[in-house]
Amino acid sequence: MRRIVVIALAALAAFPAAADGQRARWDTRLLARITAPGFPASAYPHPNGRVYVGTYTNPKGDSLPSRVFEFNPDTGALLRSFVIPGQDLAAEHGIQAATSDAAGRLVLLDRTPARALILDPNTGDFSTYSTFRNLAPCTGEPDGNCSPTSQDLAPMANYAAWGPLGELYVTDYQQGVIWRVPPGGGDAQVWLADRQLDGQQFGTTGIALTADRKTLIVAQSSSGGGLGGLTNPTSGKLYKLPIRDDGQPGSLEQLWESGPAESPDGFGVAQSGRIYIAMLSTNQIAVVAPDGKELERFPTDTSGQNSSGVAFDSPSSAKFLGTRLMVPNQSYFAGDPNLQTVLDVETGEPGLREFIPPGAGGVDSIAPSLTALGVRPARVRAGRNAIVSVRLSEAARLSLRLEQRRGPRWRRLLTLTRTGRAGANSFKYGMRVRRGGRKRAVSAGRYRIVVRAVDAAGNVSGDVSRVFRVVR
Repeated sequence: MRRIVVIALAALAAFPAAADGQRARWDTRLLARITAPGFPASAYPHPNGRVYVGTYTNPKGDSLPSRVFEFNPDTGALLRSFVIPGQDLAAEHGIQAATSDAAGRLVLLDRTPARALILDPNTGDFSTYSTFRNLAPCTGEPDGNCSPTSQDLAPMANYAAWGPLGELYVTDYQQGVIWRVPPGGGDAQVWLADRQLDGQQFGTTGIALTADRKTLIVAQSSSGGGLGGLTNPTSGKLYKLPIRDDGQPGSLEQLWESGPAESPDGFGVAQSGRIYIAMLSTNQIAVVAPDGKELERFPTDTSGQNSSGVAFDSPSSAKFLGTRLMVPNQSYFAGDPNLQTVLDVETGEPGLREFIPPGAGGVDSIAPSLTALGVRPARVRAGRNAIVSVRLSEAARLSLRLEQRRGPRWRRLLTLTRTGRAGANSFKYGMRVRRGGRKRAVSAGRYRIVVRAVDAAGNVSGDVSRVFRVVR
């Protein structure tokens, strides 16, 4: 007991006392209530500054399509909601707001059918990004086409994280595998099948990429499949899982183990490497050090009550927005609509920024680059053509702007647009402008060409310019 107290005090000492106007560590506030269908299981802080919350499975069943709600995280105001199309409403159904792609579109994990959807929040359009197979239990060693589980359960895509090359890793709560969706989408492939991931109906939960971008942290709700040698198969786990240089998974390494039947679920990683994991069955947030030591719990008991007066009830995830955790209350066991909420929990330390690689989601998000811009000759005669040359990294539409130096400022005279190809390009640019309905030669002086490129995906390059002189 003394050792636990010492660890807890050391953890608290790492966080300074709150200054005036700042929130104290573990200050908990109600952000929003989740209306029908309820049962929120993930609250995703988007890079656009908003929070997206999906409604998940009602254990008593319902025929309402799942929804994604969009909230302002500063005011808690509901901004929009989106109804999920194409679900099997006669079966268990629910949606997880998992991540977003390089274009800012949401990546959603659907329960039935088992698929990953893309939602463009600007247009409300949905598209299918990937699908997940129903695997039969393995009769021998896992071979990538079977589930290393003791029960034959349907796929249940749970949480997701991008890999360094734009691949998407997805946990499966019931099938004992981690899926890999190839860059750009398509059918998911079994990336890791391991009997340690057999939790029967309470299996693999959260997943996140660490700061080194070579290691995944994977959470396990239980080891209910009864893998030999376990002291208590109902305990949950955190595992480290390397992504090898050849893209294959390394070996699972246990980092931390929960108590019996505590059901660790989704989690967030701080810049310090500490892991804040939602404990669904004990109504707490557990804090785990990078070396696997459990540092503290909030609240300290399992009632879900805390000094802020806002209760936890089956917290399902904990994802960072700055120094705050967005914690959805699923109220899974009680099913109380008044407790199906999203809580805003201050930690006092910044979260690790989510890694979303360029091109994630199959969308070109890389701006074209412009190099080797030149103007010939260096002294252009008025009324004659200048030759503008530029090298492009990809095909793009070019904007070529002519500006004249007037005192301390550059004044825009003329803009031309041209289609450029990948590689070297040359264009004629006449030193004439329209005045009084006629094209007239520009006056002598100092000029520059400013070039910008926009590719087919709408990515815009930075401006590049080259100065030259016009002479009579």
